[in-house]
Amino acid sequence: MQPKSLAVEGALCASSTKQPTEAKLGPATTESDAQSILQLLAQQVGERSFQNWFAGKVKLKREGTFLVIGVASPFFLTWIQKKFSSQIAATAIACIGPSAEYRFEVVPELEDVSNSKTGKANSESNTAKSAARPEPDTCETKPSSESQQSGQNQNRKQPTAYKGRRFSDLATFVTGTSNQLAYTATLQASDQPGALYSPLFIHGGVGIGKTHLLEGFYRKTRQLYPSLQVVFLSAESFGNYFSKALQERSLPGFRQRFRNVDVLIIDDIDFFESKRIFQEELLHTIKHLESHGRQLVFSSDRHPRLLTKMSEELTTRFLSGLVCRIESPEIELRLAIARQRASKLKTLITEGALEYVARRFSNNVRELEGAINCLQTYHVMTKQKITTSMTRQILSDLERDCIRIIKLDDIKQIVCTTFGVSELDLKSSRRARNISQPRMLAMFLARKLTHAAYSEIGDFFGGRNHSTVMFAEKQVRKWLENHSSIHVAQQEWTTEEIIESLEQQLLAS
Repeated sequence: MQPKSLAVEGALCASSTKQPTEAKLGPATTESDAQSILQLLAQQVGERSFQNWFAGKVKLKREGTFLVIGVASPFFLTWIQKKFSSQIAATAIACIGPSAEYRFEVVPELEDVSNSKTGKANSESNTAKSAARPEPDTCETKPSSESQQSGQNQNRKQPTAYKGRRFSDLATFVTGTSNQLAYTATLQASDQPGALYSPLFIHGGVGIGKTHLLEGFYRKTRQLYPSLQVVFLSAESFGNYFSKALQERSLPGFRQRFRNVDVLIIDDIDFFESKRIFQEELLHTIKHLESHGRQLVFSSDRHPRLLTKMSEELTTRFLSGLVCRIESPEIELRLAIARQRASKLKTLITEGALEYVARRFSNNVRELEGAINCLQTYHVMTKQKITTSMTRQILSDLERDCIRIIKLDDIKQIVCTTFGVSELDLKSSRRARNISQPRMLAMFLARKLTHAAYSEIGDFFGGRNHSTVMFAEKQVRKWLENHSSIHVAQQEWTTEEIIESLEQQLLAS
């Protein structure tokens, strides 16, 4: 059985407008079985709605406990799901039983059949209407027969077939010293899901490859193990599904969908911070999957210990597998990524121009690729090979727009959130270590990332004088030289790691 696509599955509830007679199907869906399902569906939606939306426009089959409804396009899928979900749910229960679920699939070839029937119907309708009333003043060319309609369809450029979300490939992931560990762990875990590292937790700043690795994990696992049920979604989507299940009182269906999978991949797990009810549901889901030896993969912008508003039990679950950090890409890696992007876009560009881009756009991969896209557009427009001097001129405006203005208040909020201290404590006269260390780090970052004077920084952090800020700056530099550790969330972290994490959050906010 092919892995299920979570985005279009429907959780069932027992209530419906009608209750048809049960007609249990066997493991395989024959033509007669499909016709029986269609008859039951017609009873549910009514004959008129059935002829308008289902007859000849959908393809039905059974896969285990799922009733699979094939439709021609994602737009048609959205409409059917919104308009007839309860009737389809009741039909699935009647065909399969109380544990039934349903799932939509996009089947592009159905669109050709639908278009052919629609074209013929429109042609006949137009002929009848023209006999009944005069033509309007506006001249409009219309096909006179079904063959002319077919010819128009063939000449018209067909849109690309809908294939759902396009997942990145691990083969296209460019590796370097900053991401080698995370890449290797992803490869190993995808080769043997559930056997090595579960959960696999990948963390790092924005735009440096976390989602690429998770998508690559999903894609490779589905290729190697097509029979496994693999689910990939963002933490926000998980929360939305859970909220909807609460509103519709269909939590059993929600839990069945997520706790029966073989591989669960959730991106941006930091979304669950401060959302206790989501955290509790996720925790129970993780416990169930771990007890059955299933594979879990998560990503976050921070280390689990720095997710200070996450429950301790959930944090320890993240730490029980393998935690991998992706750092900001080094110059060699950025240059390799720039070459790859330019080659993919077939951009005529000099090596010097690529090196300039790699040096200037160092924050994340997205900015780097965006710069190459900009150069490619200019190349297409002018038909000229991109040189270093041209690159400098073309990207000057883009670089200016990428400047992030960091304010003292931004630093205060990030430091308070990371260390779990209040604004009043940070600005108070308290000298306890858990207060003084965050305060000195905040002053250090304020001096490094803003143009504020010593006196302005001191005044902002509790009315202190400039010498206090100078002392704090000197003290933090000493911590960096000595590789001193700082206590955060019941764990010791080096000063370098804490400062890098704070700066990444400031740039991403």
